[in-house]
Amino acid sequence: MLLLTFGDWWSALSGIQQVFWGISIVFSVLFCIQFIFSLIGIDADADMEISGDIEADADYSLDADFTVFSTRSIIAFFTFFGWTGVLSLNTGASLVTTLIASSISGCLAMVLVGFLMWQFSKLNQDGNIDINDALFQTGEVYLRIPPKDKGQGKVHINIQGSLKEVDAITEGTEAIPTGSFIKVVEVLDDRLLVVSQVK
Repeated sequence: MLLLTFGDWWSALSGIQQVFWGISIVFSVLFCIQFIFSLIGIDADADMEISGDIEADADYSLDADFTVFSTRSIIAFFTFFGWTGVLSLNTGASLVTTLIASSISGCLAMVLVGFLMWQFSKLNQDGNIDINDALFQTGEVYLRIPPKDKGQGKVHINIQGSLKEVDAITEGTEAIPTGSFIKVVEVLDDRLLVVSQVK
């Protein structure tokens, strides 16, 4: 009965309303899942690999760089984009007005989330964590580490009882793939680890 009611309601919507409702529902679910993961300590964010060894940071680490384009912020964009579109269409606004309002709302949400993540990373960086405690510790590669002098990757490593995500490089001639276990052999500039793969 509930499915029939939902089907009737969905069929009564116009094509553009279905698009906005679809975006709203899908990304609201993703937003809630991500929020729950954050509460229980699971990092639901990810880094986006653009091409080859060029990578865009999409999460916060010990290096507090401000970034807008992250998994969190993109989900926030489409969540607010969708709901603003739904509300705008329900008030009888035109498609052009709806798209403009939705885009502005989504962009504001994306910037806000990026700013909040930046603030959290600064708090994390300003804490009492001494990255030198990671020396000779083992961890796991979160983002592929390119060969020597080809760029940086990221590792998850336990520092002072807390799991941290830290930039890392390798002196080896082969890349260290995601999911590999590593050992920290050197700490550079208090924010960059030199690691070797544990085989």
